[in-house]
Amino acid sequence: MAQLPYATAKAGASRDGSVTPADHDPVVFVVDDDDSFRGALTNLLRSVGMRVEAFASAQSLLTTNWPDAPACIVLDVRLKADSGLTVQNDLARAGVELPIIFMTGFGDIPMTVQAMKAGAVDFLTKPFRDQDLLDAVTRAISNDRARRESQRSLTELKVRFQSLSPREQQVMSLVAKGLLNKQIAAELNLSEITVKVHRGQAMKKMGARTLADLLHQAVMLKIREEQA
Repeated sequence: MAQLPYATAKAGASRDGSVTPADHDPVVFVVDDDDSFRGALTNLLRSVGMRVEAFASAQSLLTTNWPDAPACIVLDVRLKADSGLTVQNDLARAGVELPIIFMTGFGDIPMTVQAMKAGAVDFLTKPFRDQDLLDAVTRAISNDRARRESQRSLTELKVRFQSLSPREQQVMSLVAKGLLNKQIAAELNLSEITVKVHRGQAMKKMGARTLADLLHQAVMLKIREEQA
C-alpha cells in the first residue's frame, strides 16, 4: 500500500483514538491486529472526513455498540486469534448486517472468495492503493445506506398494514393474489360495491395511489405468501 497521509483525529475523538459517531453519520469499522497498519488505515479514512472506529481484535469489534448510522467493516481476513470467516459468521449470528470489505494477502484469496460467497461486498489484496480502499468504503457505505432505507420503508409499510381493519387486510391480501373485485366479493360473501369501498380505504391508508402501488406493497410485505 502506498504511503498513507497522516491526519489528526477530529474533535469528538475518544481517549483510545476512536471517534464517537453522531446518529446517522457514516462510520467505518477497521479491524486489523497490526497496530501500524491499522493506524495508517484509520488516518487515511479520517483524512477524507470519515468517522472511524478501529479495533485490534475481532472480540473488541463484536462487543461494540453499533451506531444508528450507515456503516461498513474493513476486516483483515487473517487475525491472530480469529479468521475473517469466523468473524463474518459471528456477525451474521448476532444479526449485524453491515457490509464487509476484506483485506487479504495473495495466499488468502481462496478464503476471501469463500467470504464473498457468504456476503462480503469487496476484498482488497495487499498491498493496495489508498484510492482502492476509499472507493470500496464509499461503495459499501452507499450499499448500507440503501439497505437501511429499504428496512425503514418496510417498517413503515408494516405499520400502515397494521392500521387496516381486518376486512381491509383480507381484501388487500386477495387483491395481491390477483382476484378481481367480484371474485373477492364472492370469496368474502360481500357485495362488489363493499369490496370497492374496502379496497379504496386500504389504498388510502397504505398511501398507494394506484393498484400497481398496492400490489408492489403487498410483494414487499410478502402478503401473498403469508396469507396463502
